[in-house]
Amino acid sequence: MSFFPSWPLARGPVVPPDERLPWGTTGVLGIQHLVAMSGSTILGPLLMGFDPNLAILFSGIGTLIFFLLVGGRVPSYLGSSFSFIAVVIAVTGYAGTGPNPNIGPALGGIIACGALYAAIGVLVMFTGSNWIERLMPPAVTGAVGAAIGLNLAPVAVKGIEGTGPHVIVALATLIATACIAVYAPLAIRRISILAGIACGYVLYLVMGNILGLLPPISFAELSTAPWIGMPSFRSPTFEAGAMLLIAPVAFILVAENLGHIKAIGAMTGRNLDPYIGRGFLGDGIATMVSGAGGGTGVTTYVENMGVMAVTRVYSTLIFVVAALAAIALGFSPKFGALLRTIPGPVLGGLAVVVFGLIAAAMIRLWVDNRVDFSDPRNLLTVGASLVLGAGNFTVAIGGFSIAGIGTATIAAIGLYQLLGIGRRDPVEVVHGLGEGGGERPLH
Repeated sequence: MSFFPSWPLARGPVVPPDERLPWGTTGVLGIQHLVAMSGSTILGPLLMGFDPNLAILFSGIGTLIFFLLVGGRVPSYLGSSFSFIAVVIAVTGYAGTGPNPNIGPALGGIIACGALYAAIGVLVMFTGSNWIERLMPPAVTGAVGAAIGLNLAPVAVKGIEGTGPHVIVALATLIATACIAVYAPLAIRRISILAGIACGYVLYLVMGNILGLLPPISFAELSTAPWIGMPSFRSPTFEAGAMLLIAPVAFILVAENLGHIKAIGAMTGRNLDPYIGRGFLGDGIATMVSGAGGGTGVTTYVENMGVMAVTRVYSTLIFVVAALAAIALGFSPKFGALLRTIPGPVLGGLAVVVFGLIAAAMIRLWVDNRVDFSDPRNLLTVGASLVLGAGNFTVAIGGFSIAGIGTATIAAIGLYQLLGIGRRDPVEVVHGLGEGGGERPLH
């Protein structure tokens, strides 16, 4: 079997990963996937003070890296991961508005995370993925994911606090996003975060630029920015404390990607298990490349899985189109300037939605995988992890410190294994996690 499929023209209503549609249709579907991922990929860096233009650029580059590593056989798009938000804010002390002036250590941590993730991928390529499913079953991955969401709660609340008009815009954005996600047509629900940004943006324009109740949005940078130009890359710095804090996010990304590949395999009727290790390696390398240039860590996106489920088009070539379009946007300073005009109250309202979904989606993970909470092993693992994460329990060791997400991760994995000594339990299989606002919201 050749490394890449030959992608013959599809003849049935379902298009498998190794076939394609006519090139014109492939292009249209690729743009559709670009739109589907854009809301979350833009929002993630904005909440960390990163350049969203760079995030879009590296999402495209990362998707191509993933495509190459899996030999074009696993349809996936890689976008900004929300799992990094809490640890990046902890490392940089980001105030929540404007560019983050201290992203160097965070970028170094993201590279360390990608390196650990890639190393796990290489190990899985040689040993298989069963040990991962035993180390991080749904009870553990759900506990860590929920701890991340609860750890971010104070950040979300801070983002919506302010004057009366500020709170109105933030809450209106929250409500609009929620209503769109529930009541809008399916095609619009797929981009509910993007639609929520648009609603909040328009309301802020009315209240700020027209009524003068809020500081007006300035379009000076947007008007002067060129349509085409080089992005403003950022350089990482490597600090041991930041790397120790951010690197464990790799375990969340592993569980996430494992669930996605298994779900895509079920959707396509293909056994994709042989590509799990290569998928981890591709995602890890993509995260390292992104961190090296100033982008966020990346992960496979559930929004695009939702689009595939609706269209029944799984051709991997559509993700090449989406990736190339994202790279083109990354070289448009005007597009980046537009994204930077999104006002703080809009981001605050969206943060409540997204951070809440991070925690709530873990409940769905437990339900879907039938996690038995009558078992004290699961109950204690989840309970301890949630308290450590929500309370941001920090441990200082010499010159290093491990904050809430790190301690919650260690507690979840360690307690589950400790309480399993002498027991013989069936392996719990992770079925799916997600990032952003799709049908299976964040992962």
